[in-house]
Amino acid sequence: MVEIPVDMQHQVMGYDRAATMFSPDGHILQVEYAEKTVRLGSASIGMVCKDGVVIVADRRITDKLMVPESANKVYEIDEHIIASAAGILSDARILIEKAQLISQQHRVTYDSPIDVESVIKEIANIMQAFTQYPGTRPFGVSIMIGGVNREKKLFVSDVTGNYVAYKSMAIGENDEKIKEHLRKKYKEDITIEEAIKLSLKIFKEVLGKKFNIERFDVGFVDMNKKLNRISGDKLKKYLR
Repeated sequence: MVEIPVDMQHQVMGYDRAATMFSPDGHILQVEYAEKTVRLGSASIGMVCKDGVVIVADRRITDKLMVPESANKVYEIDEHIIASAAGILSDARILIEKAQLISQQHRVTYDSPIDVESVIKEIANIMQAFTQYPGTRPFGVSIMIGGVNREKKLFVSDVTGNYVAYKSMAIGENDEKIKEHLRKKYKEDITIEEAIKLSLKIFKEVLGKKFNIERFDVGFVDMNKKLNRISGDKLKKYLR
């Protein structure tokens, strides 16, 4: 008798048909499928620096007819908070817009900028809910949020709705390779300029012949709590 692989058994039994159903070995298969989707998305690198927080994102622009600015992957949540995502970006748009709304409501209500962790917590709660209720599917996206308020912070939320603070992190395609580079080369006293150079150097090593400076979108929040953007030809000086 031919033994059927465990994954195939789960599919035959229908354990992967709903995000609310656990398999006998304790897995929620729809969530695991969504995590695989995240690793198909273009990568982003985030770093906490001594003078702010920076995110370098691969827009994966491959069509010359595309307007690069229309595919930006570093999003403004508030003037002191930035975000990026990996996975299904249409899913990410819903969460990013929710984060922007939460930030605006906080300013109107309390007349002060929202804390970075408050934003990621609200987004993570929404992501968790979509692994729990019937008739929905998990968000196929991982969200990275960084900013400067009382402290410099960088958070990443995964598909399950868990979120963790990081000094430096990568999400998306080749994330494990990128994280290996970060573990070796990241230093806590790194500056924003050095972080951009390091991120582009890592992308160049990982992407090889596919590397093109036009693919990248860079955003950072400095100690003045203001968002700054760099893309296109302005990034070439960081490759020297």
